[in-house]
Amino acid sequence: MQVKNIDNNKLTITISSAVDSFGLQRLIDYANYLEVTSKSRAKQSDIDELADEVNADWWEKNKSRFIK
Repeated sequence: MQVKNIDNNKLTITISSAVDSFGLQRLIDYANYLEVTSKSRAKQSDIDELADEVNADWWEKNKSRFIK
């Protein structure tokens, strides 16, 4: 594996094609998450509250599919 600094804002990572694509996709998703959230000022408590709201809403819409 090689990591090269192209300029002040970008890195190039070269990885062997033998690497498991599922694991590599998870790594790419995590790197994307880090990039997207790098300038966020959200507090963890705000994120947790939003996640709880989304999960509760999803459950209300889908519970009939699981409880018969």
